[in-house]
Amino acid sequence: SWKDRKAVAADLRRIYGAATADMAAAELDAFEGKWAGKYASIAPAWRRAWPEVIPFFAFDPAIRKIIYTTNAIESLNRVIRKSIKTRGSFPTDDAATKLIYLAIRSFEKDGRNVREWFAARNQFAIMFGERFAA
Repeated sequence: SWKDRKAVAADLRRIYGAATADMAAAELDAFEGKWAGKYASIAPAWRRAWPEVIPFFAFDPAIRKIIYTTNAIESLNRVIRKSIKTRGSFPTDDAATKLIYLAIRSFEKDGRNVREWFAARNQFAIMFGERFAA
């Protein structure tokens, strides 16, 4: 229900905010104990996706925060949709392609204005060395 939304979100945040995968599993058990009666499908969904969740905990907390607070794909799609929506029509496919290219370039310039990016950027540089261009 709407009343439980904040409490459920806070308890889920304890799972993905845990320091290690083992601590996250313990938080998931606690979540399930508290909410299984009312929201029976949430914990099993997490358990089914657990193999995809575990690699997340290998990253430094600064990187994990960037991952779970930033949805770059949705942001990019929003920028592209916004640029296309303002035009009524395109004379050629090439004109549409150029507009999308310019929207992506604009996003690349502004896309790194993410909260706490600098802390994560340092961790990326340590992890990926030469492959990471800040």
